[in-house]
Amino acid sequence: MATSGGPEIEQLIQLMARLPGLGPRSARRAVLQLIKKKEALMVPLSAALDRAVDAVRVCEVCGNIDTRSPCGICADPRRAEGGLLIVVEDVSDLWALERAGVGMVKYHVLGGVLSPLDGVGPEDLSIDALVRRAPEFSEIVLAVNATVEGQTTAHYITDRLAGSGVKVTRLAHGVPVGGELDYLDEGTLSQALKARTAI
Repeated sequence: MATSGGPEIEQLIQLMARLPGLGPRSARRAVLQLIKKKEALMVPLSAALDRAVDAVRVCEVCGNIDTRSPCGICADPRRAEGGLLIVVEDVSDLWALERAGVGMVKYHVLGGVLSPLDGVGPEDLSIDALVRRAPEFSEIVLAVNATVEGQTTAHYITDRLAGSGVKVTRLAHGVPVGGELDYLDEGTLSQALKARTAI
């Protein structure tokens, strides 16, 4: 459905509609709000996006997104090696755990989950990097989503780490089946981490 505002506005709506949680109608409302508050919203947003394009980096150690690599979490001396490494599917899961205040831990972002139907195999995820990092830690917590793909990924990683001598655990039950970490409240995430169990 075309707008009467010109091709630039239509392109902006189409681009906004690609964002998670925004469909064409929500994108149209968001664009109209940006246009109505051009000086207060659109101009600063445009400048922030320009700065982010140049500044944002993927951490070479854990896969987090930051403006430096290694990221602030990996570079934090209070998060000493040898402790807990929490493995997550995506950066949004890492951020959710950080919001929950799970402690001075380190992370490893897989970049997704195994999904043969979608053509995602072990080589498409950062599993090899995880296996290389594993000996530096006393425990690895698999904090993947409670989906079929998440559990398949957890089992695959457990098999890959079997000979490493590292304790491998997973989040405790209580995270709902089919649930995604980014949508859980901080209390649930914190309790799930405290009640983790061996696999």
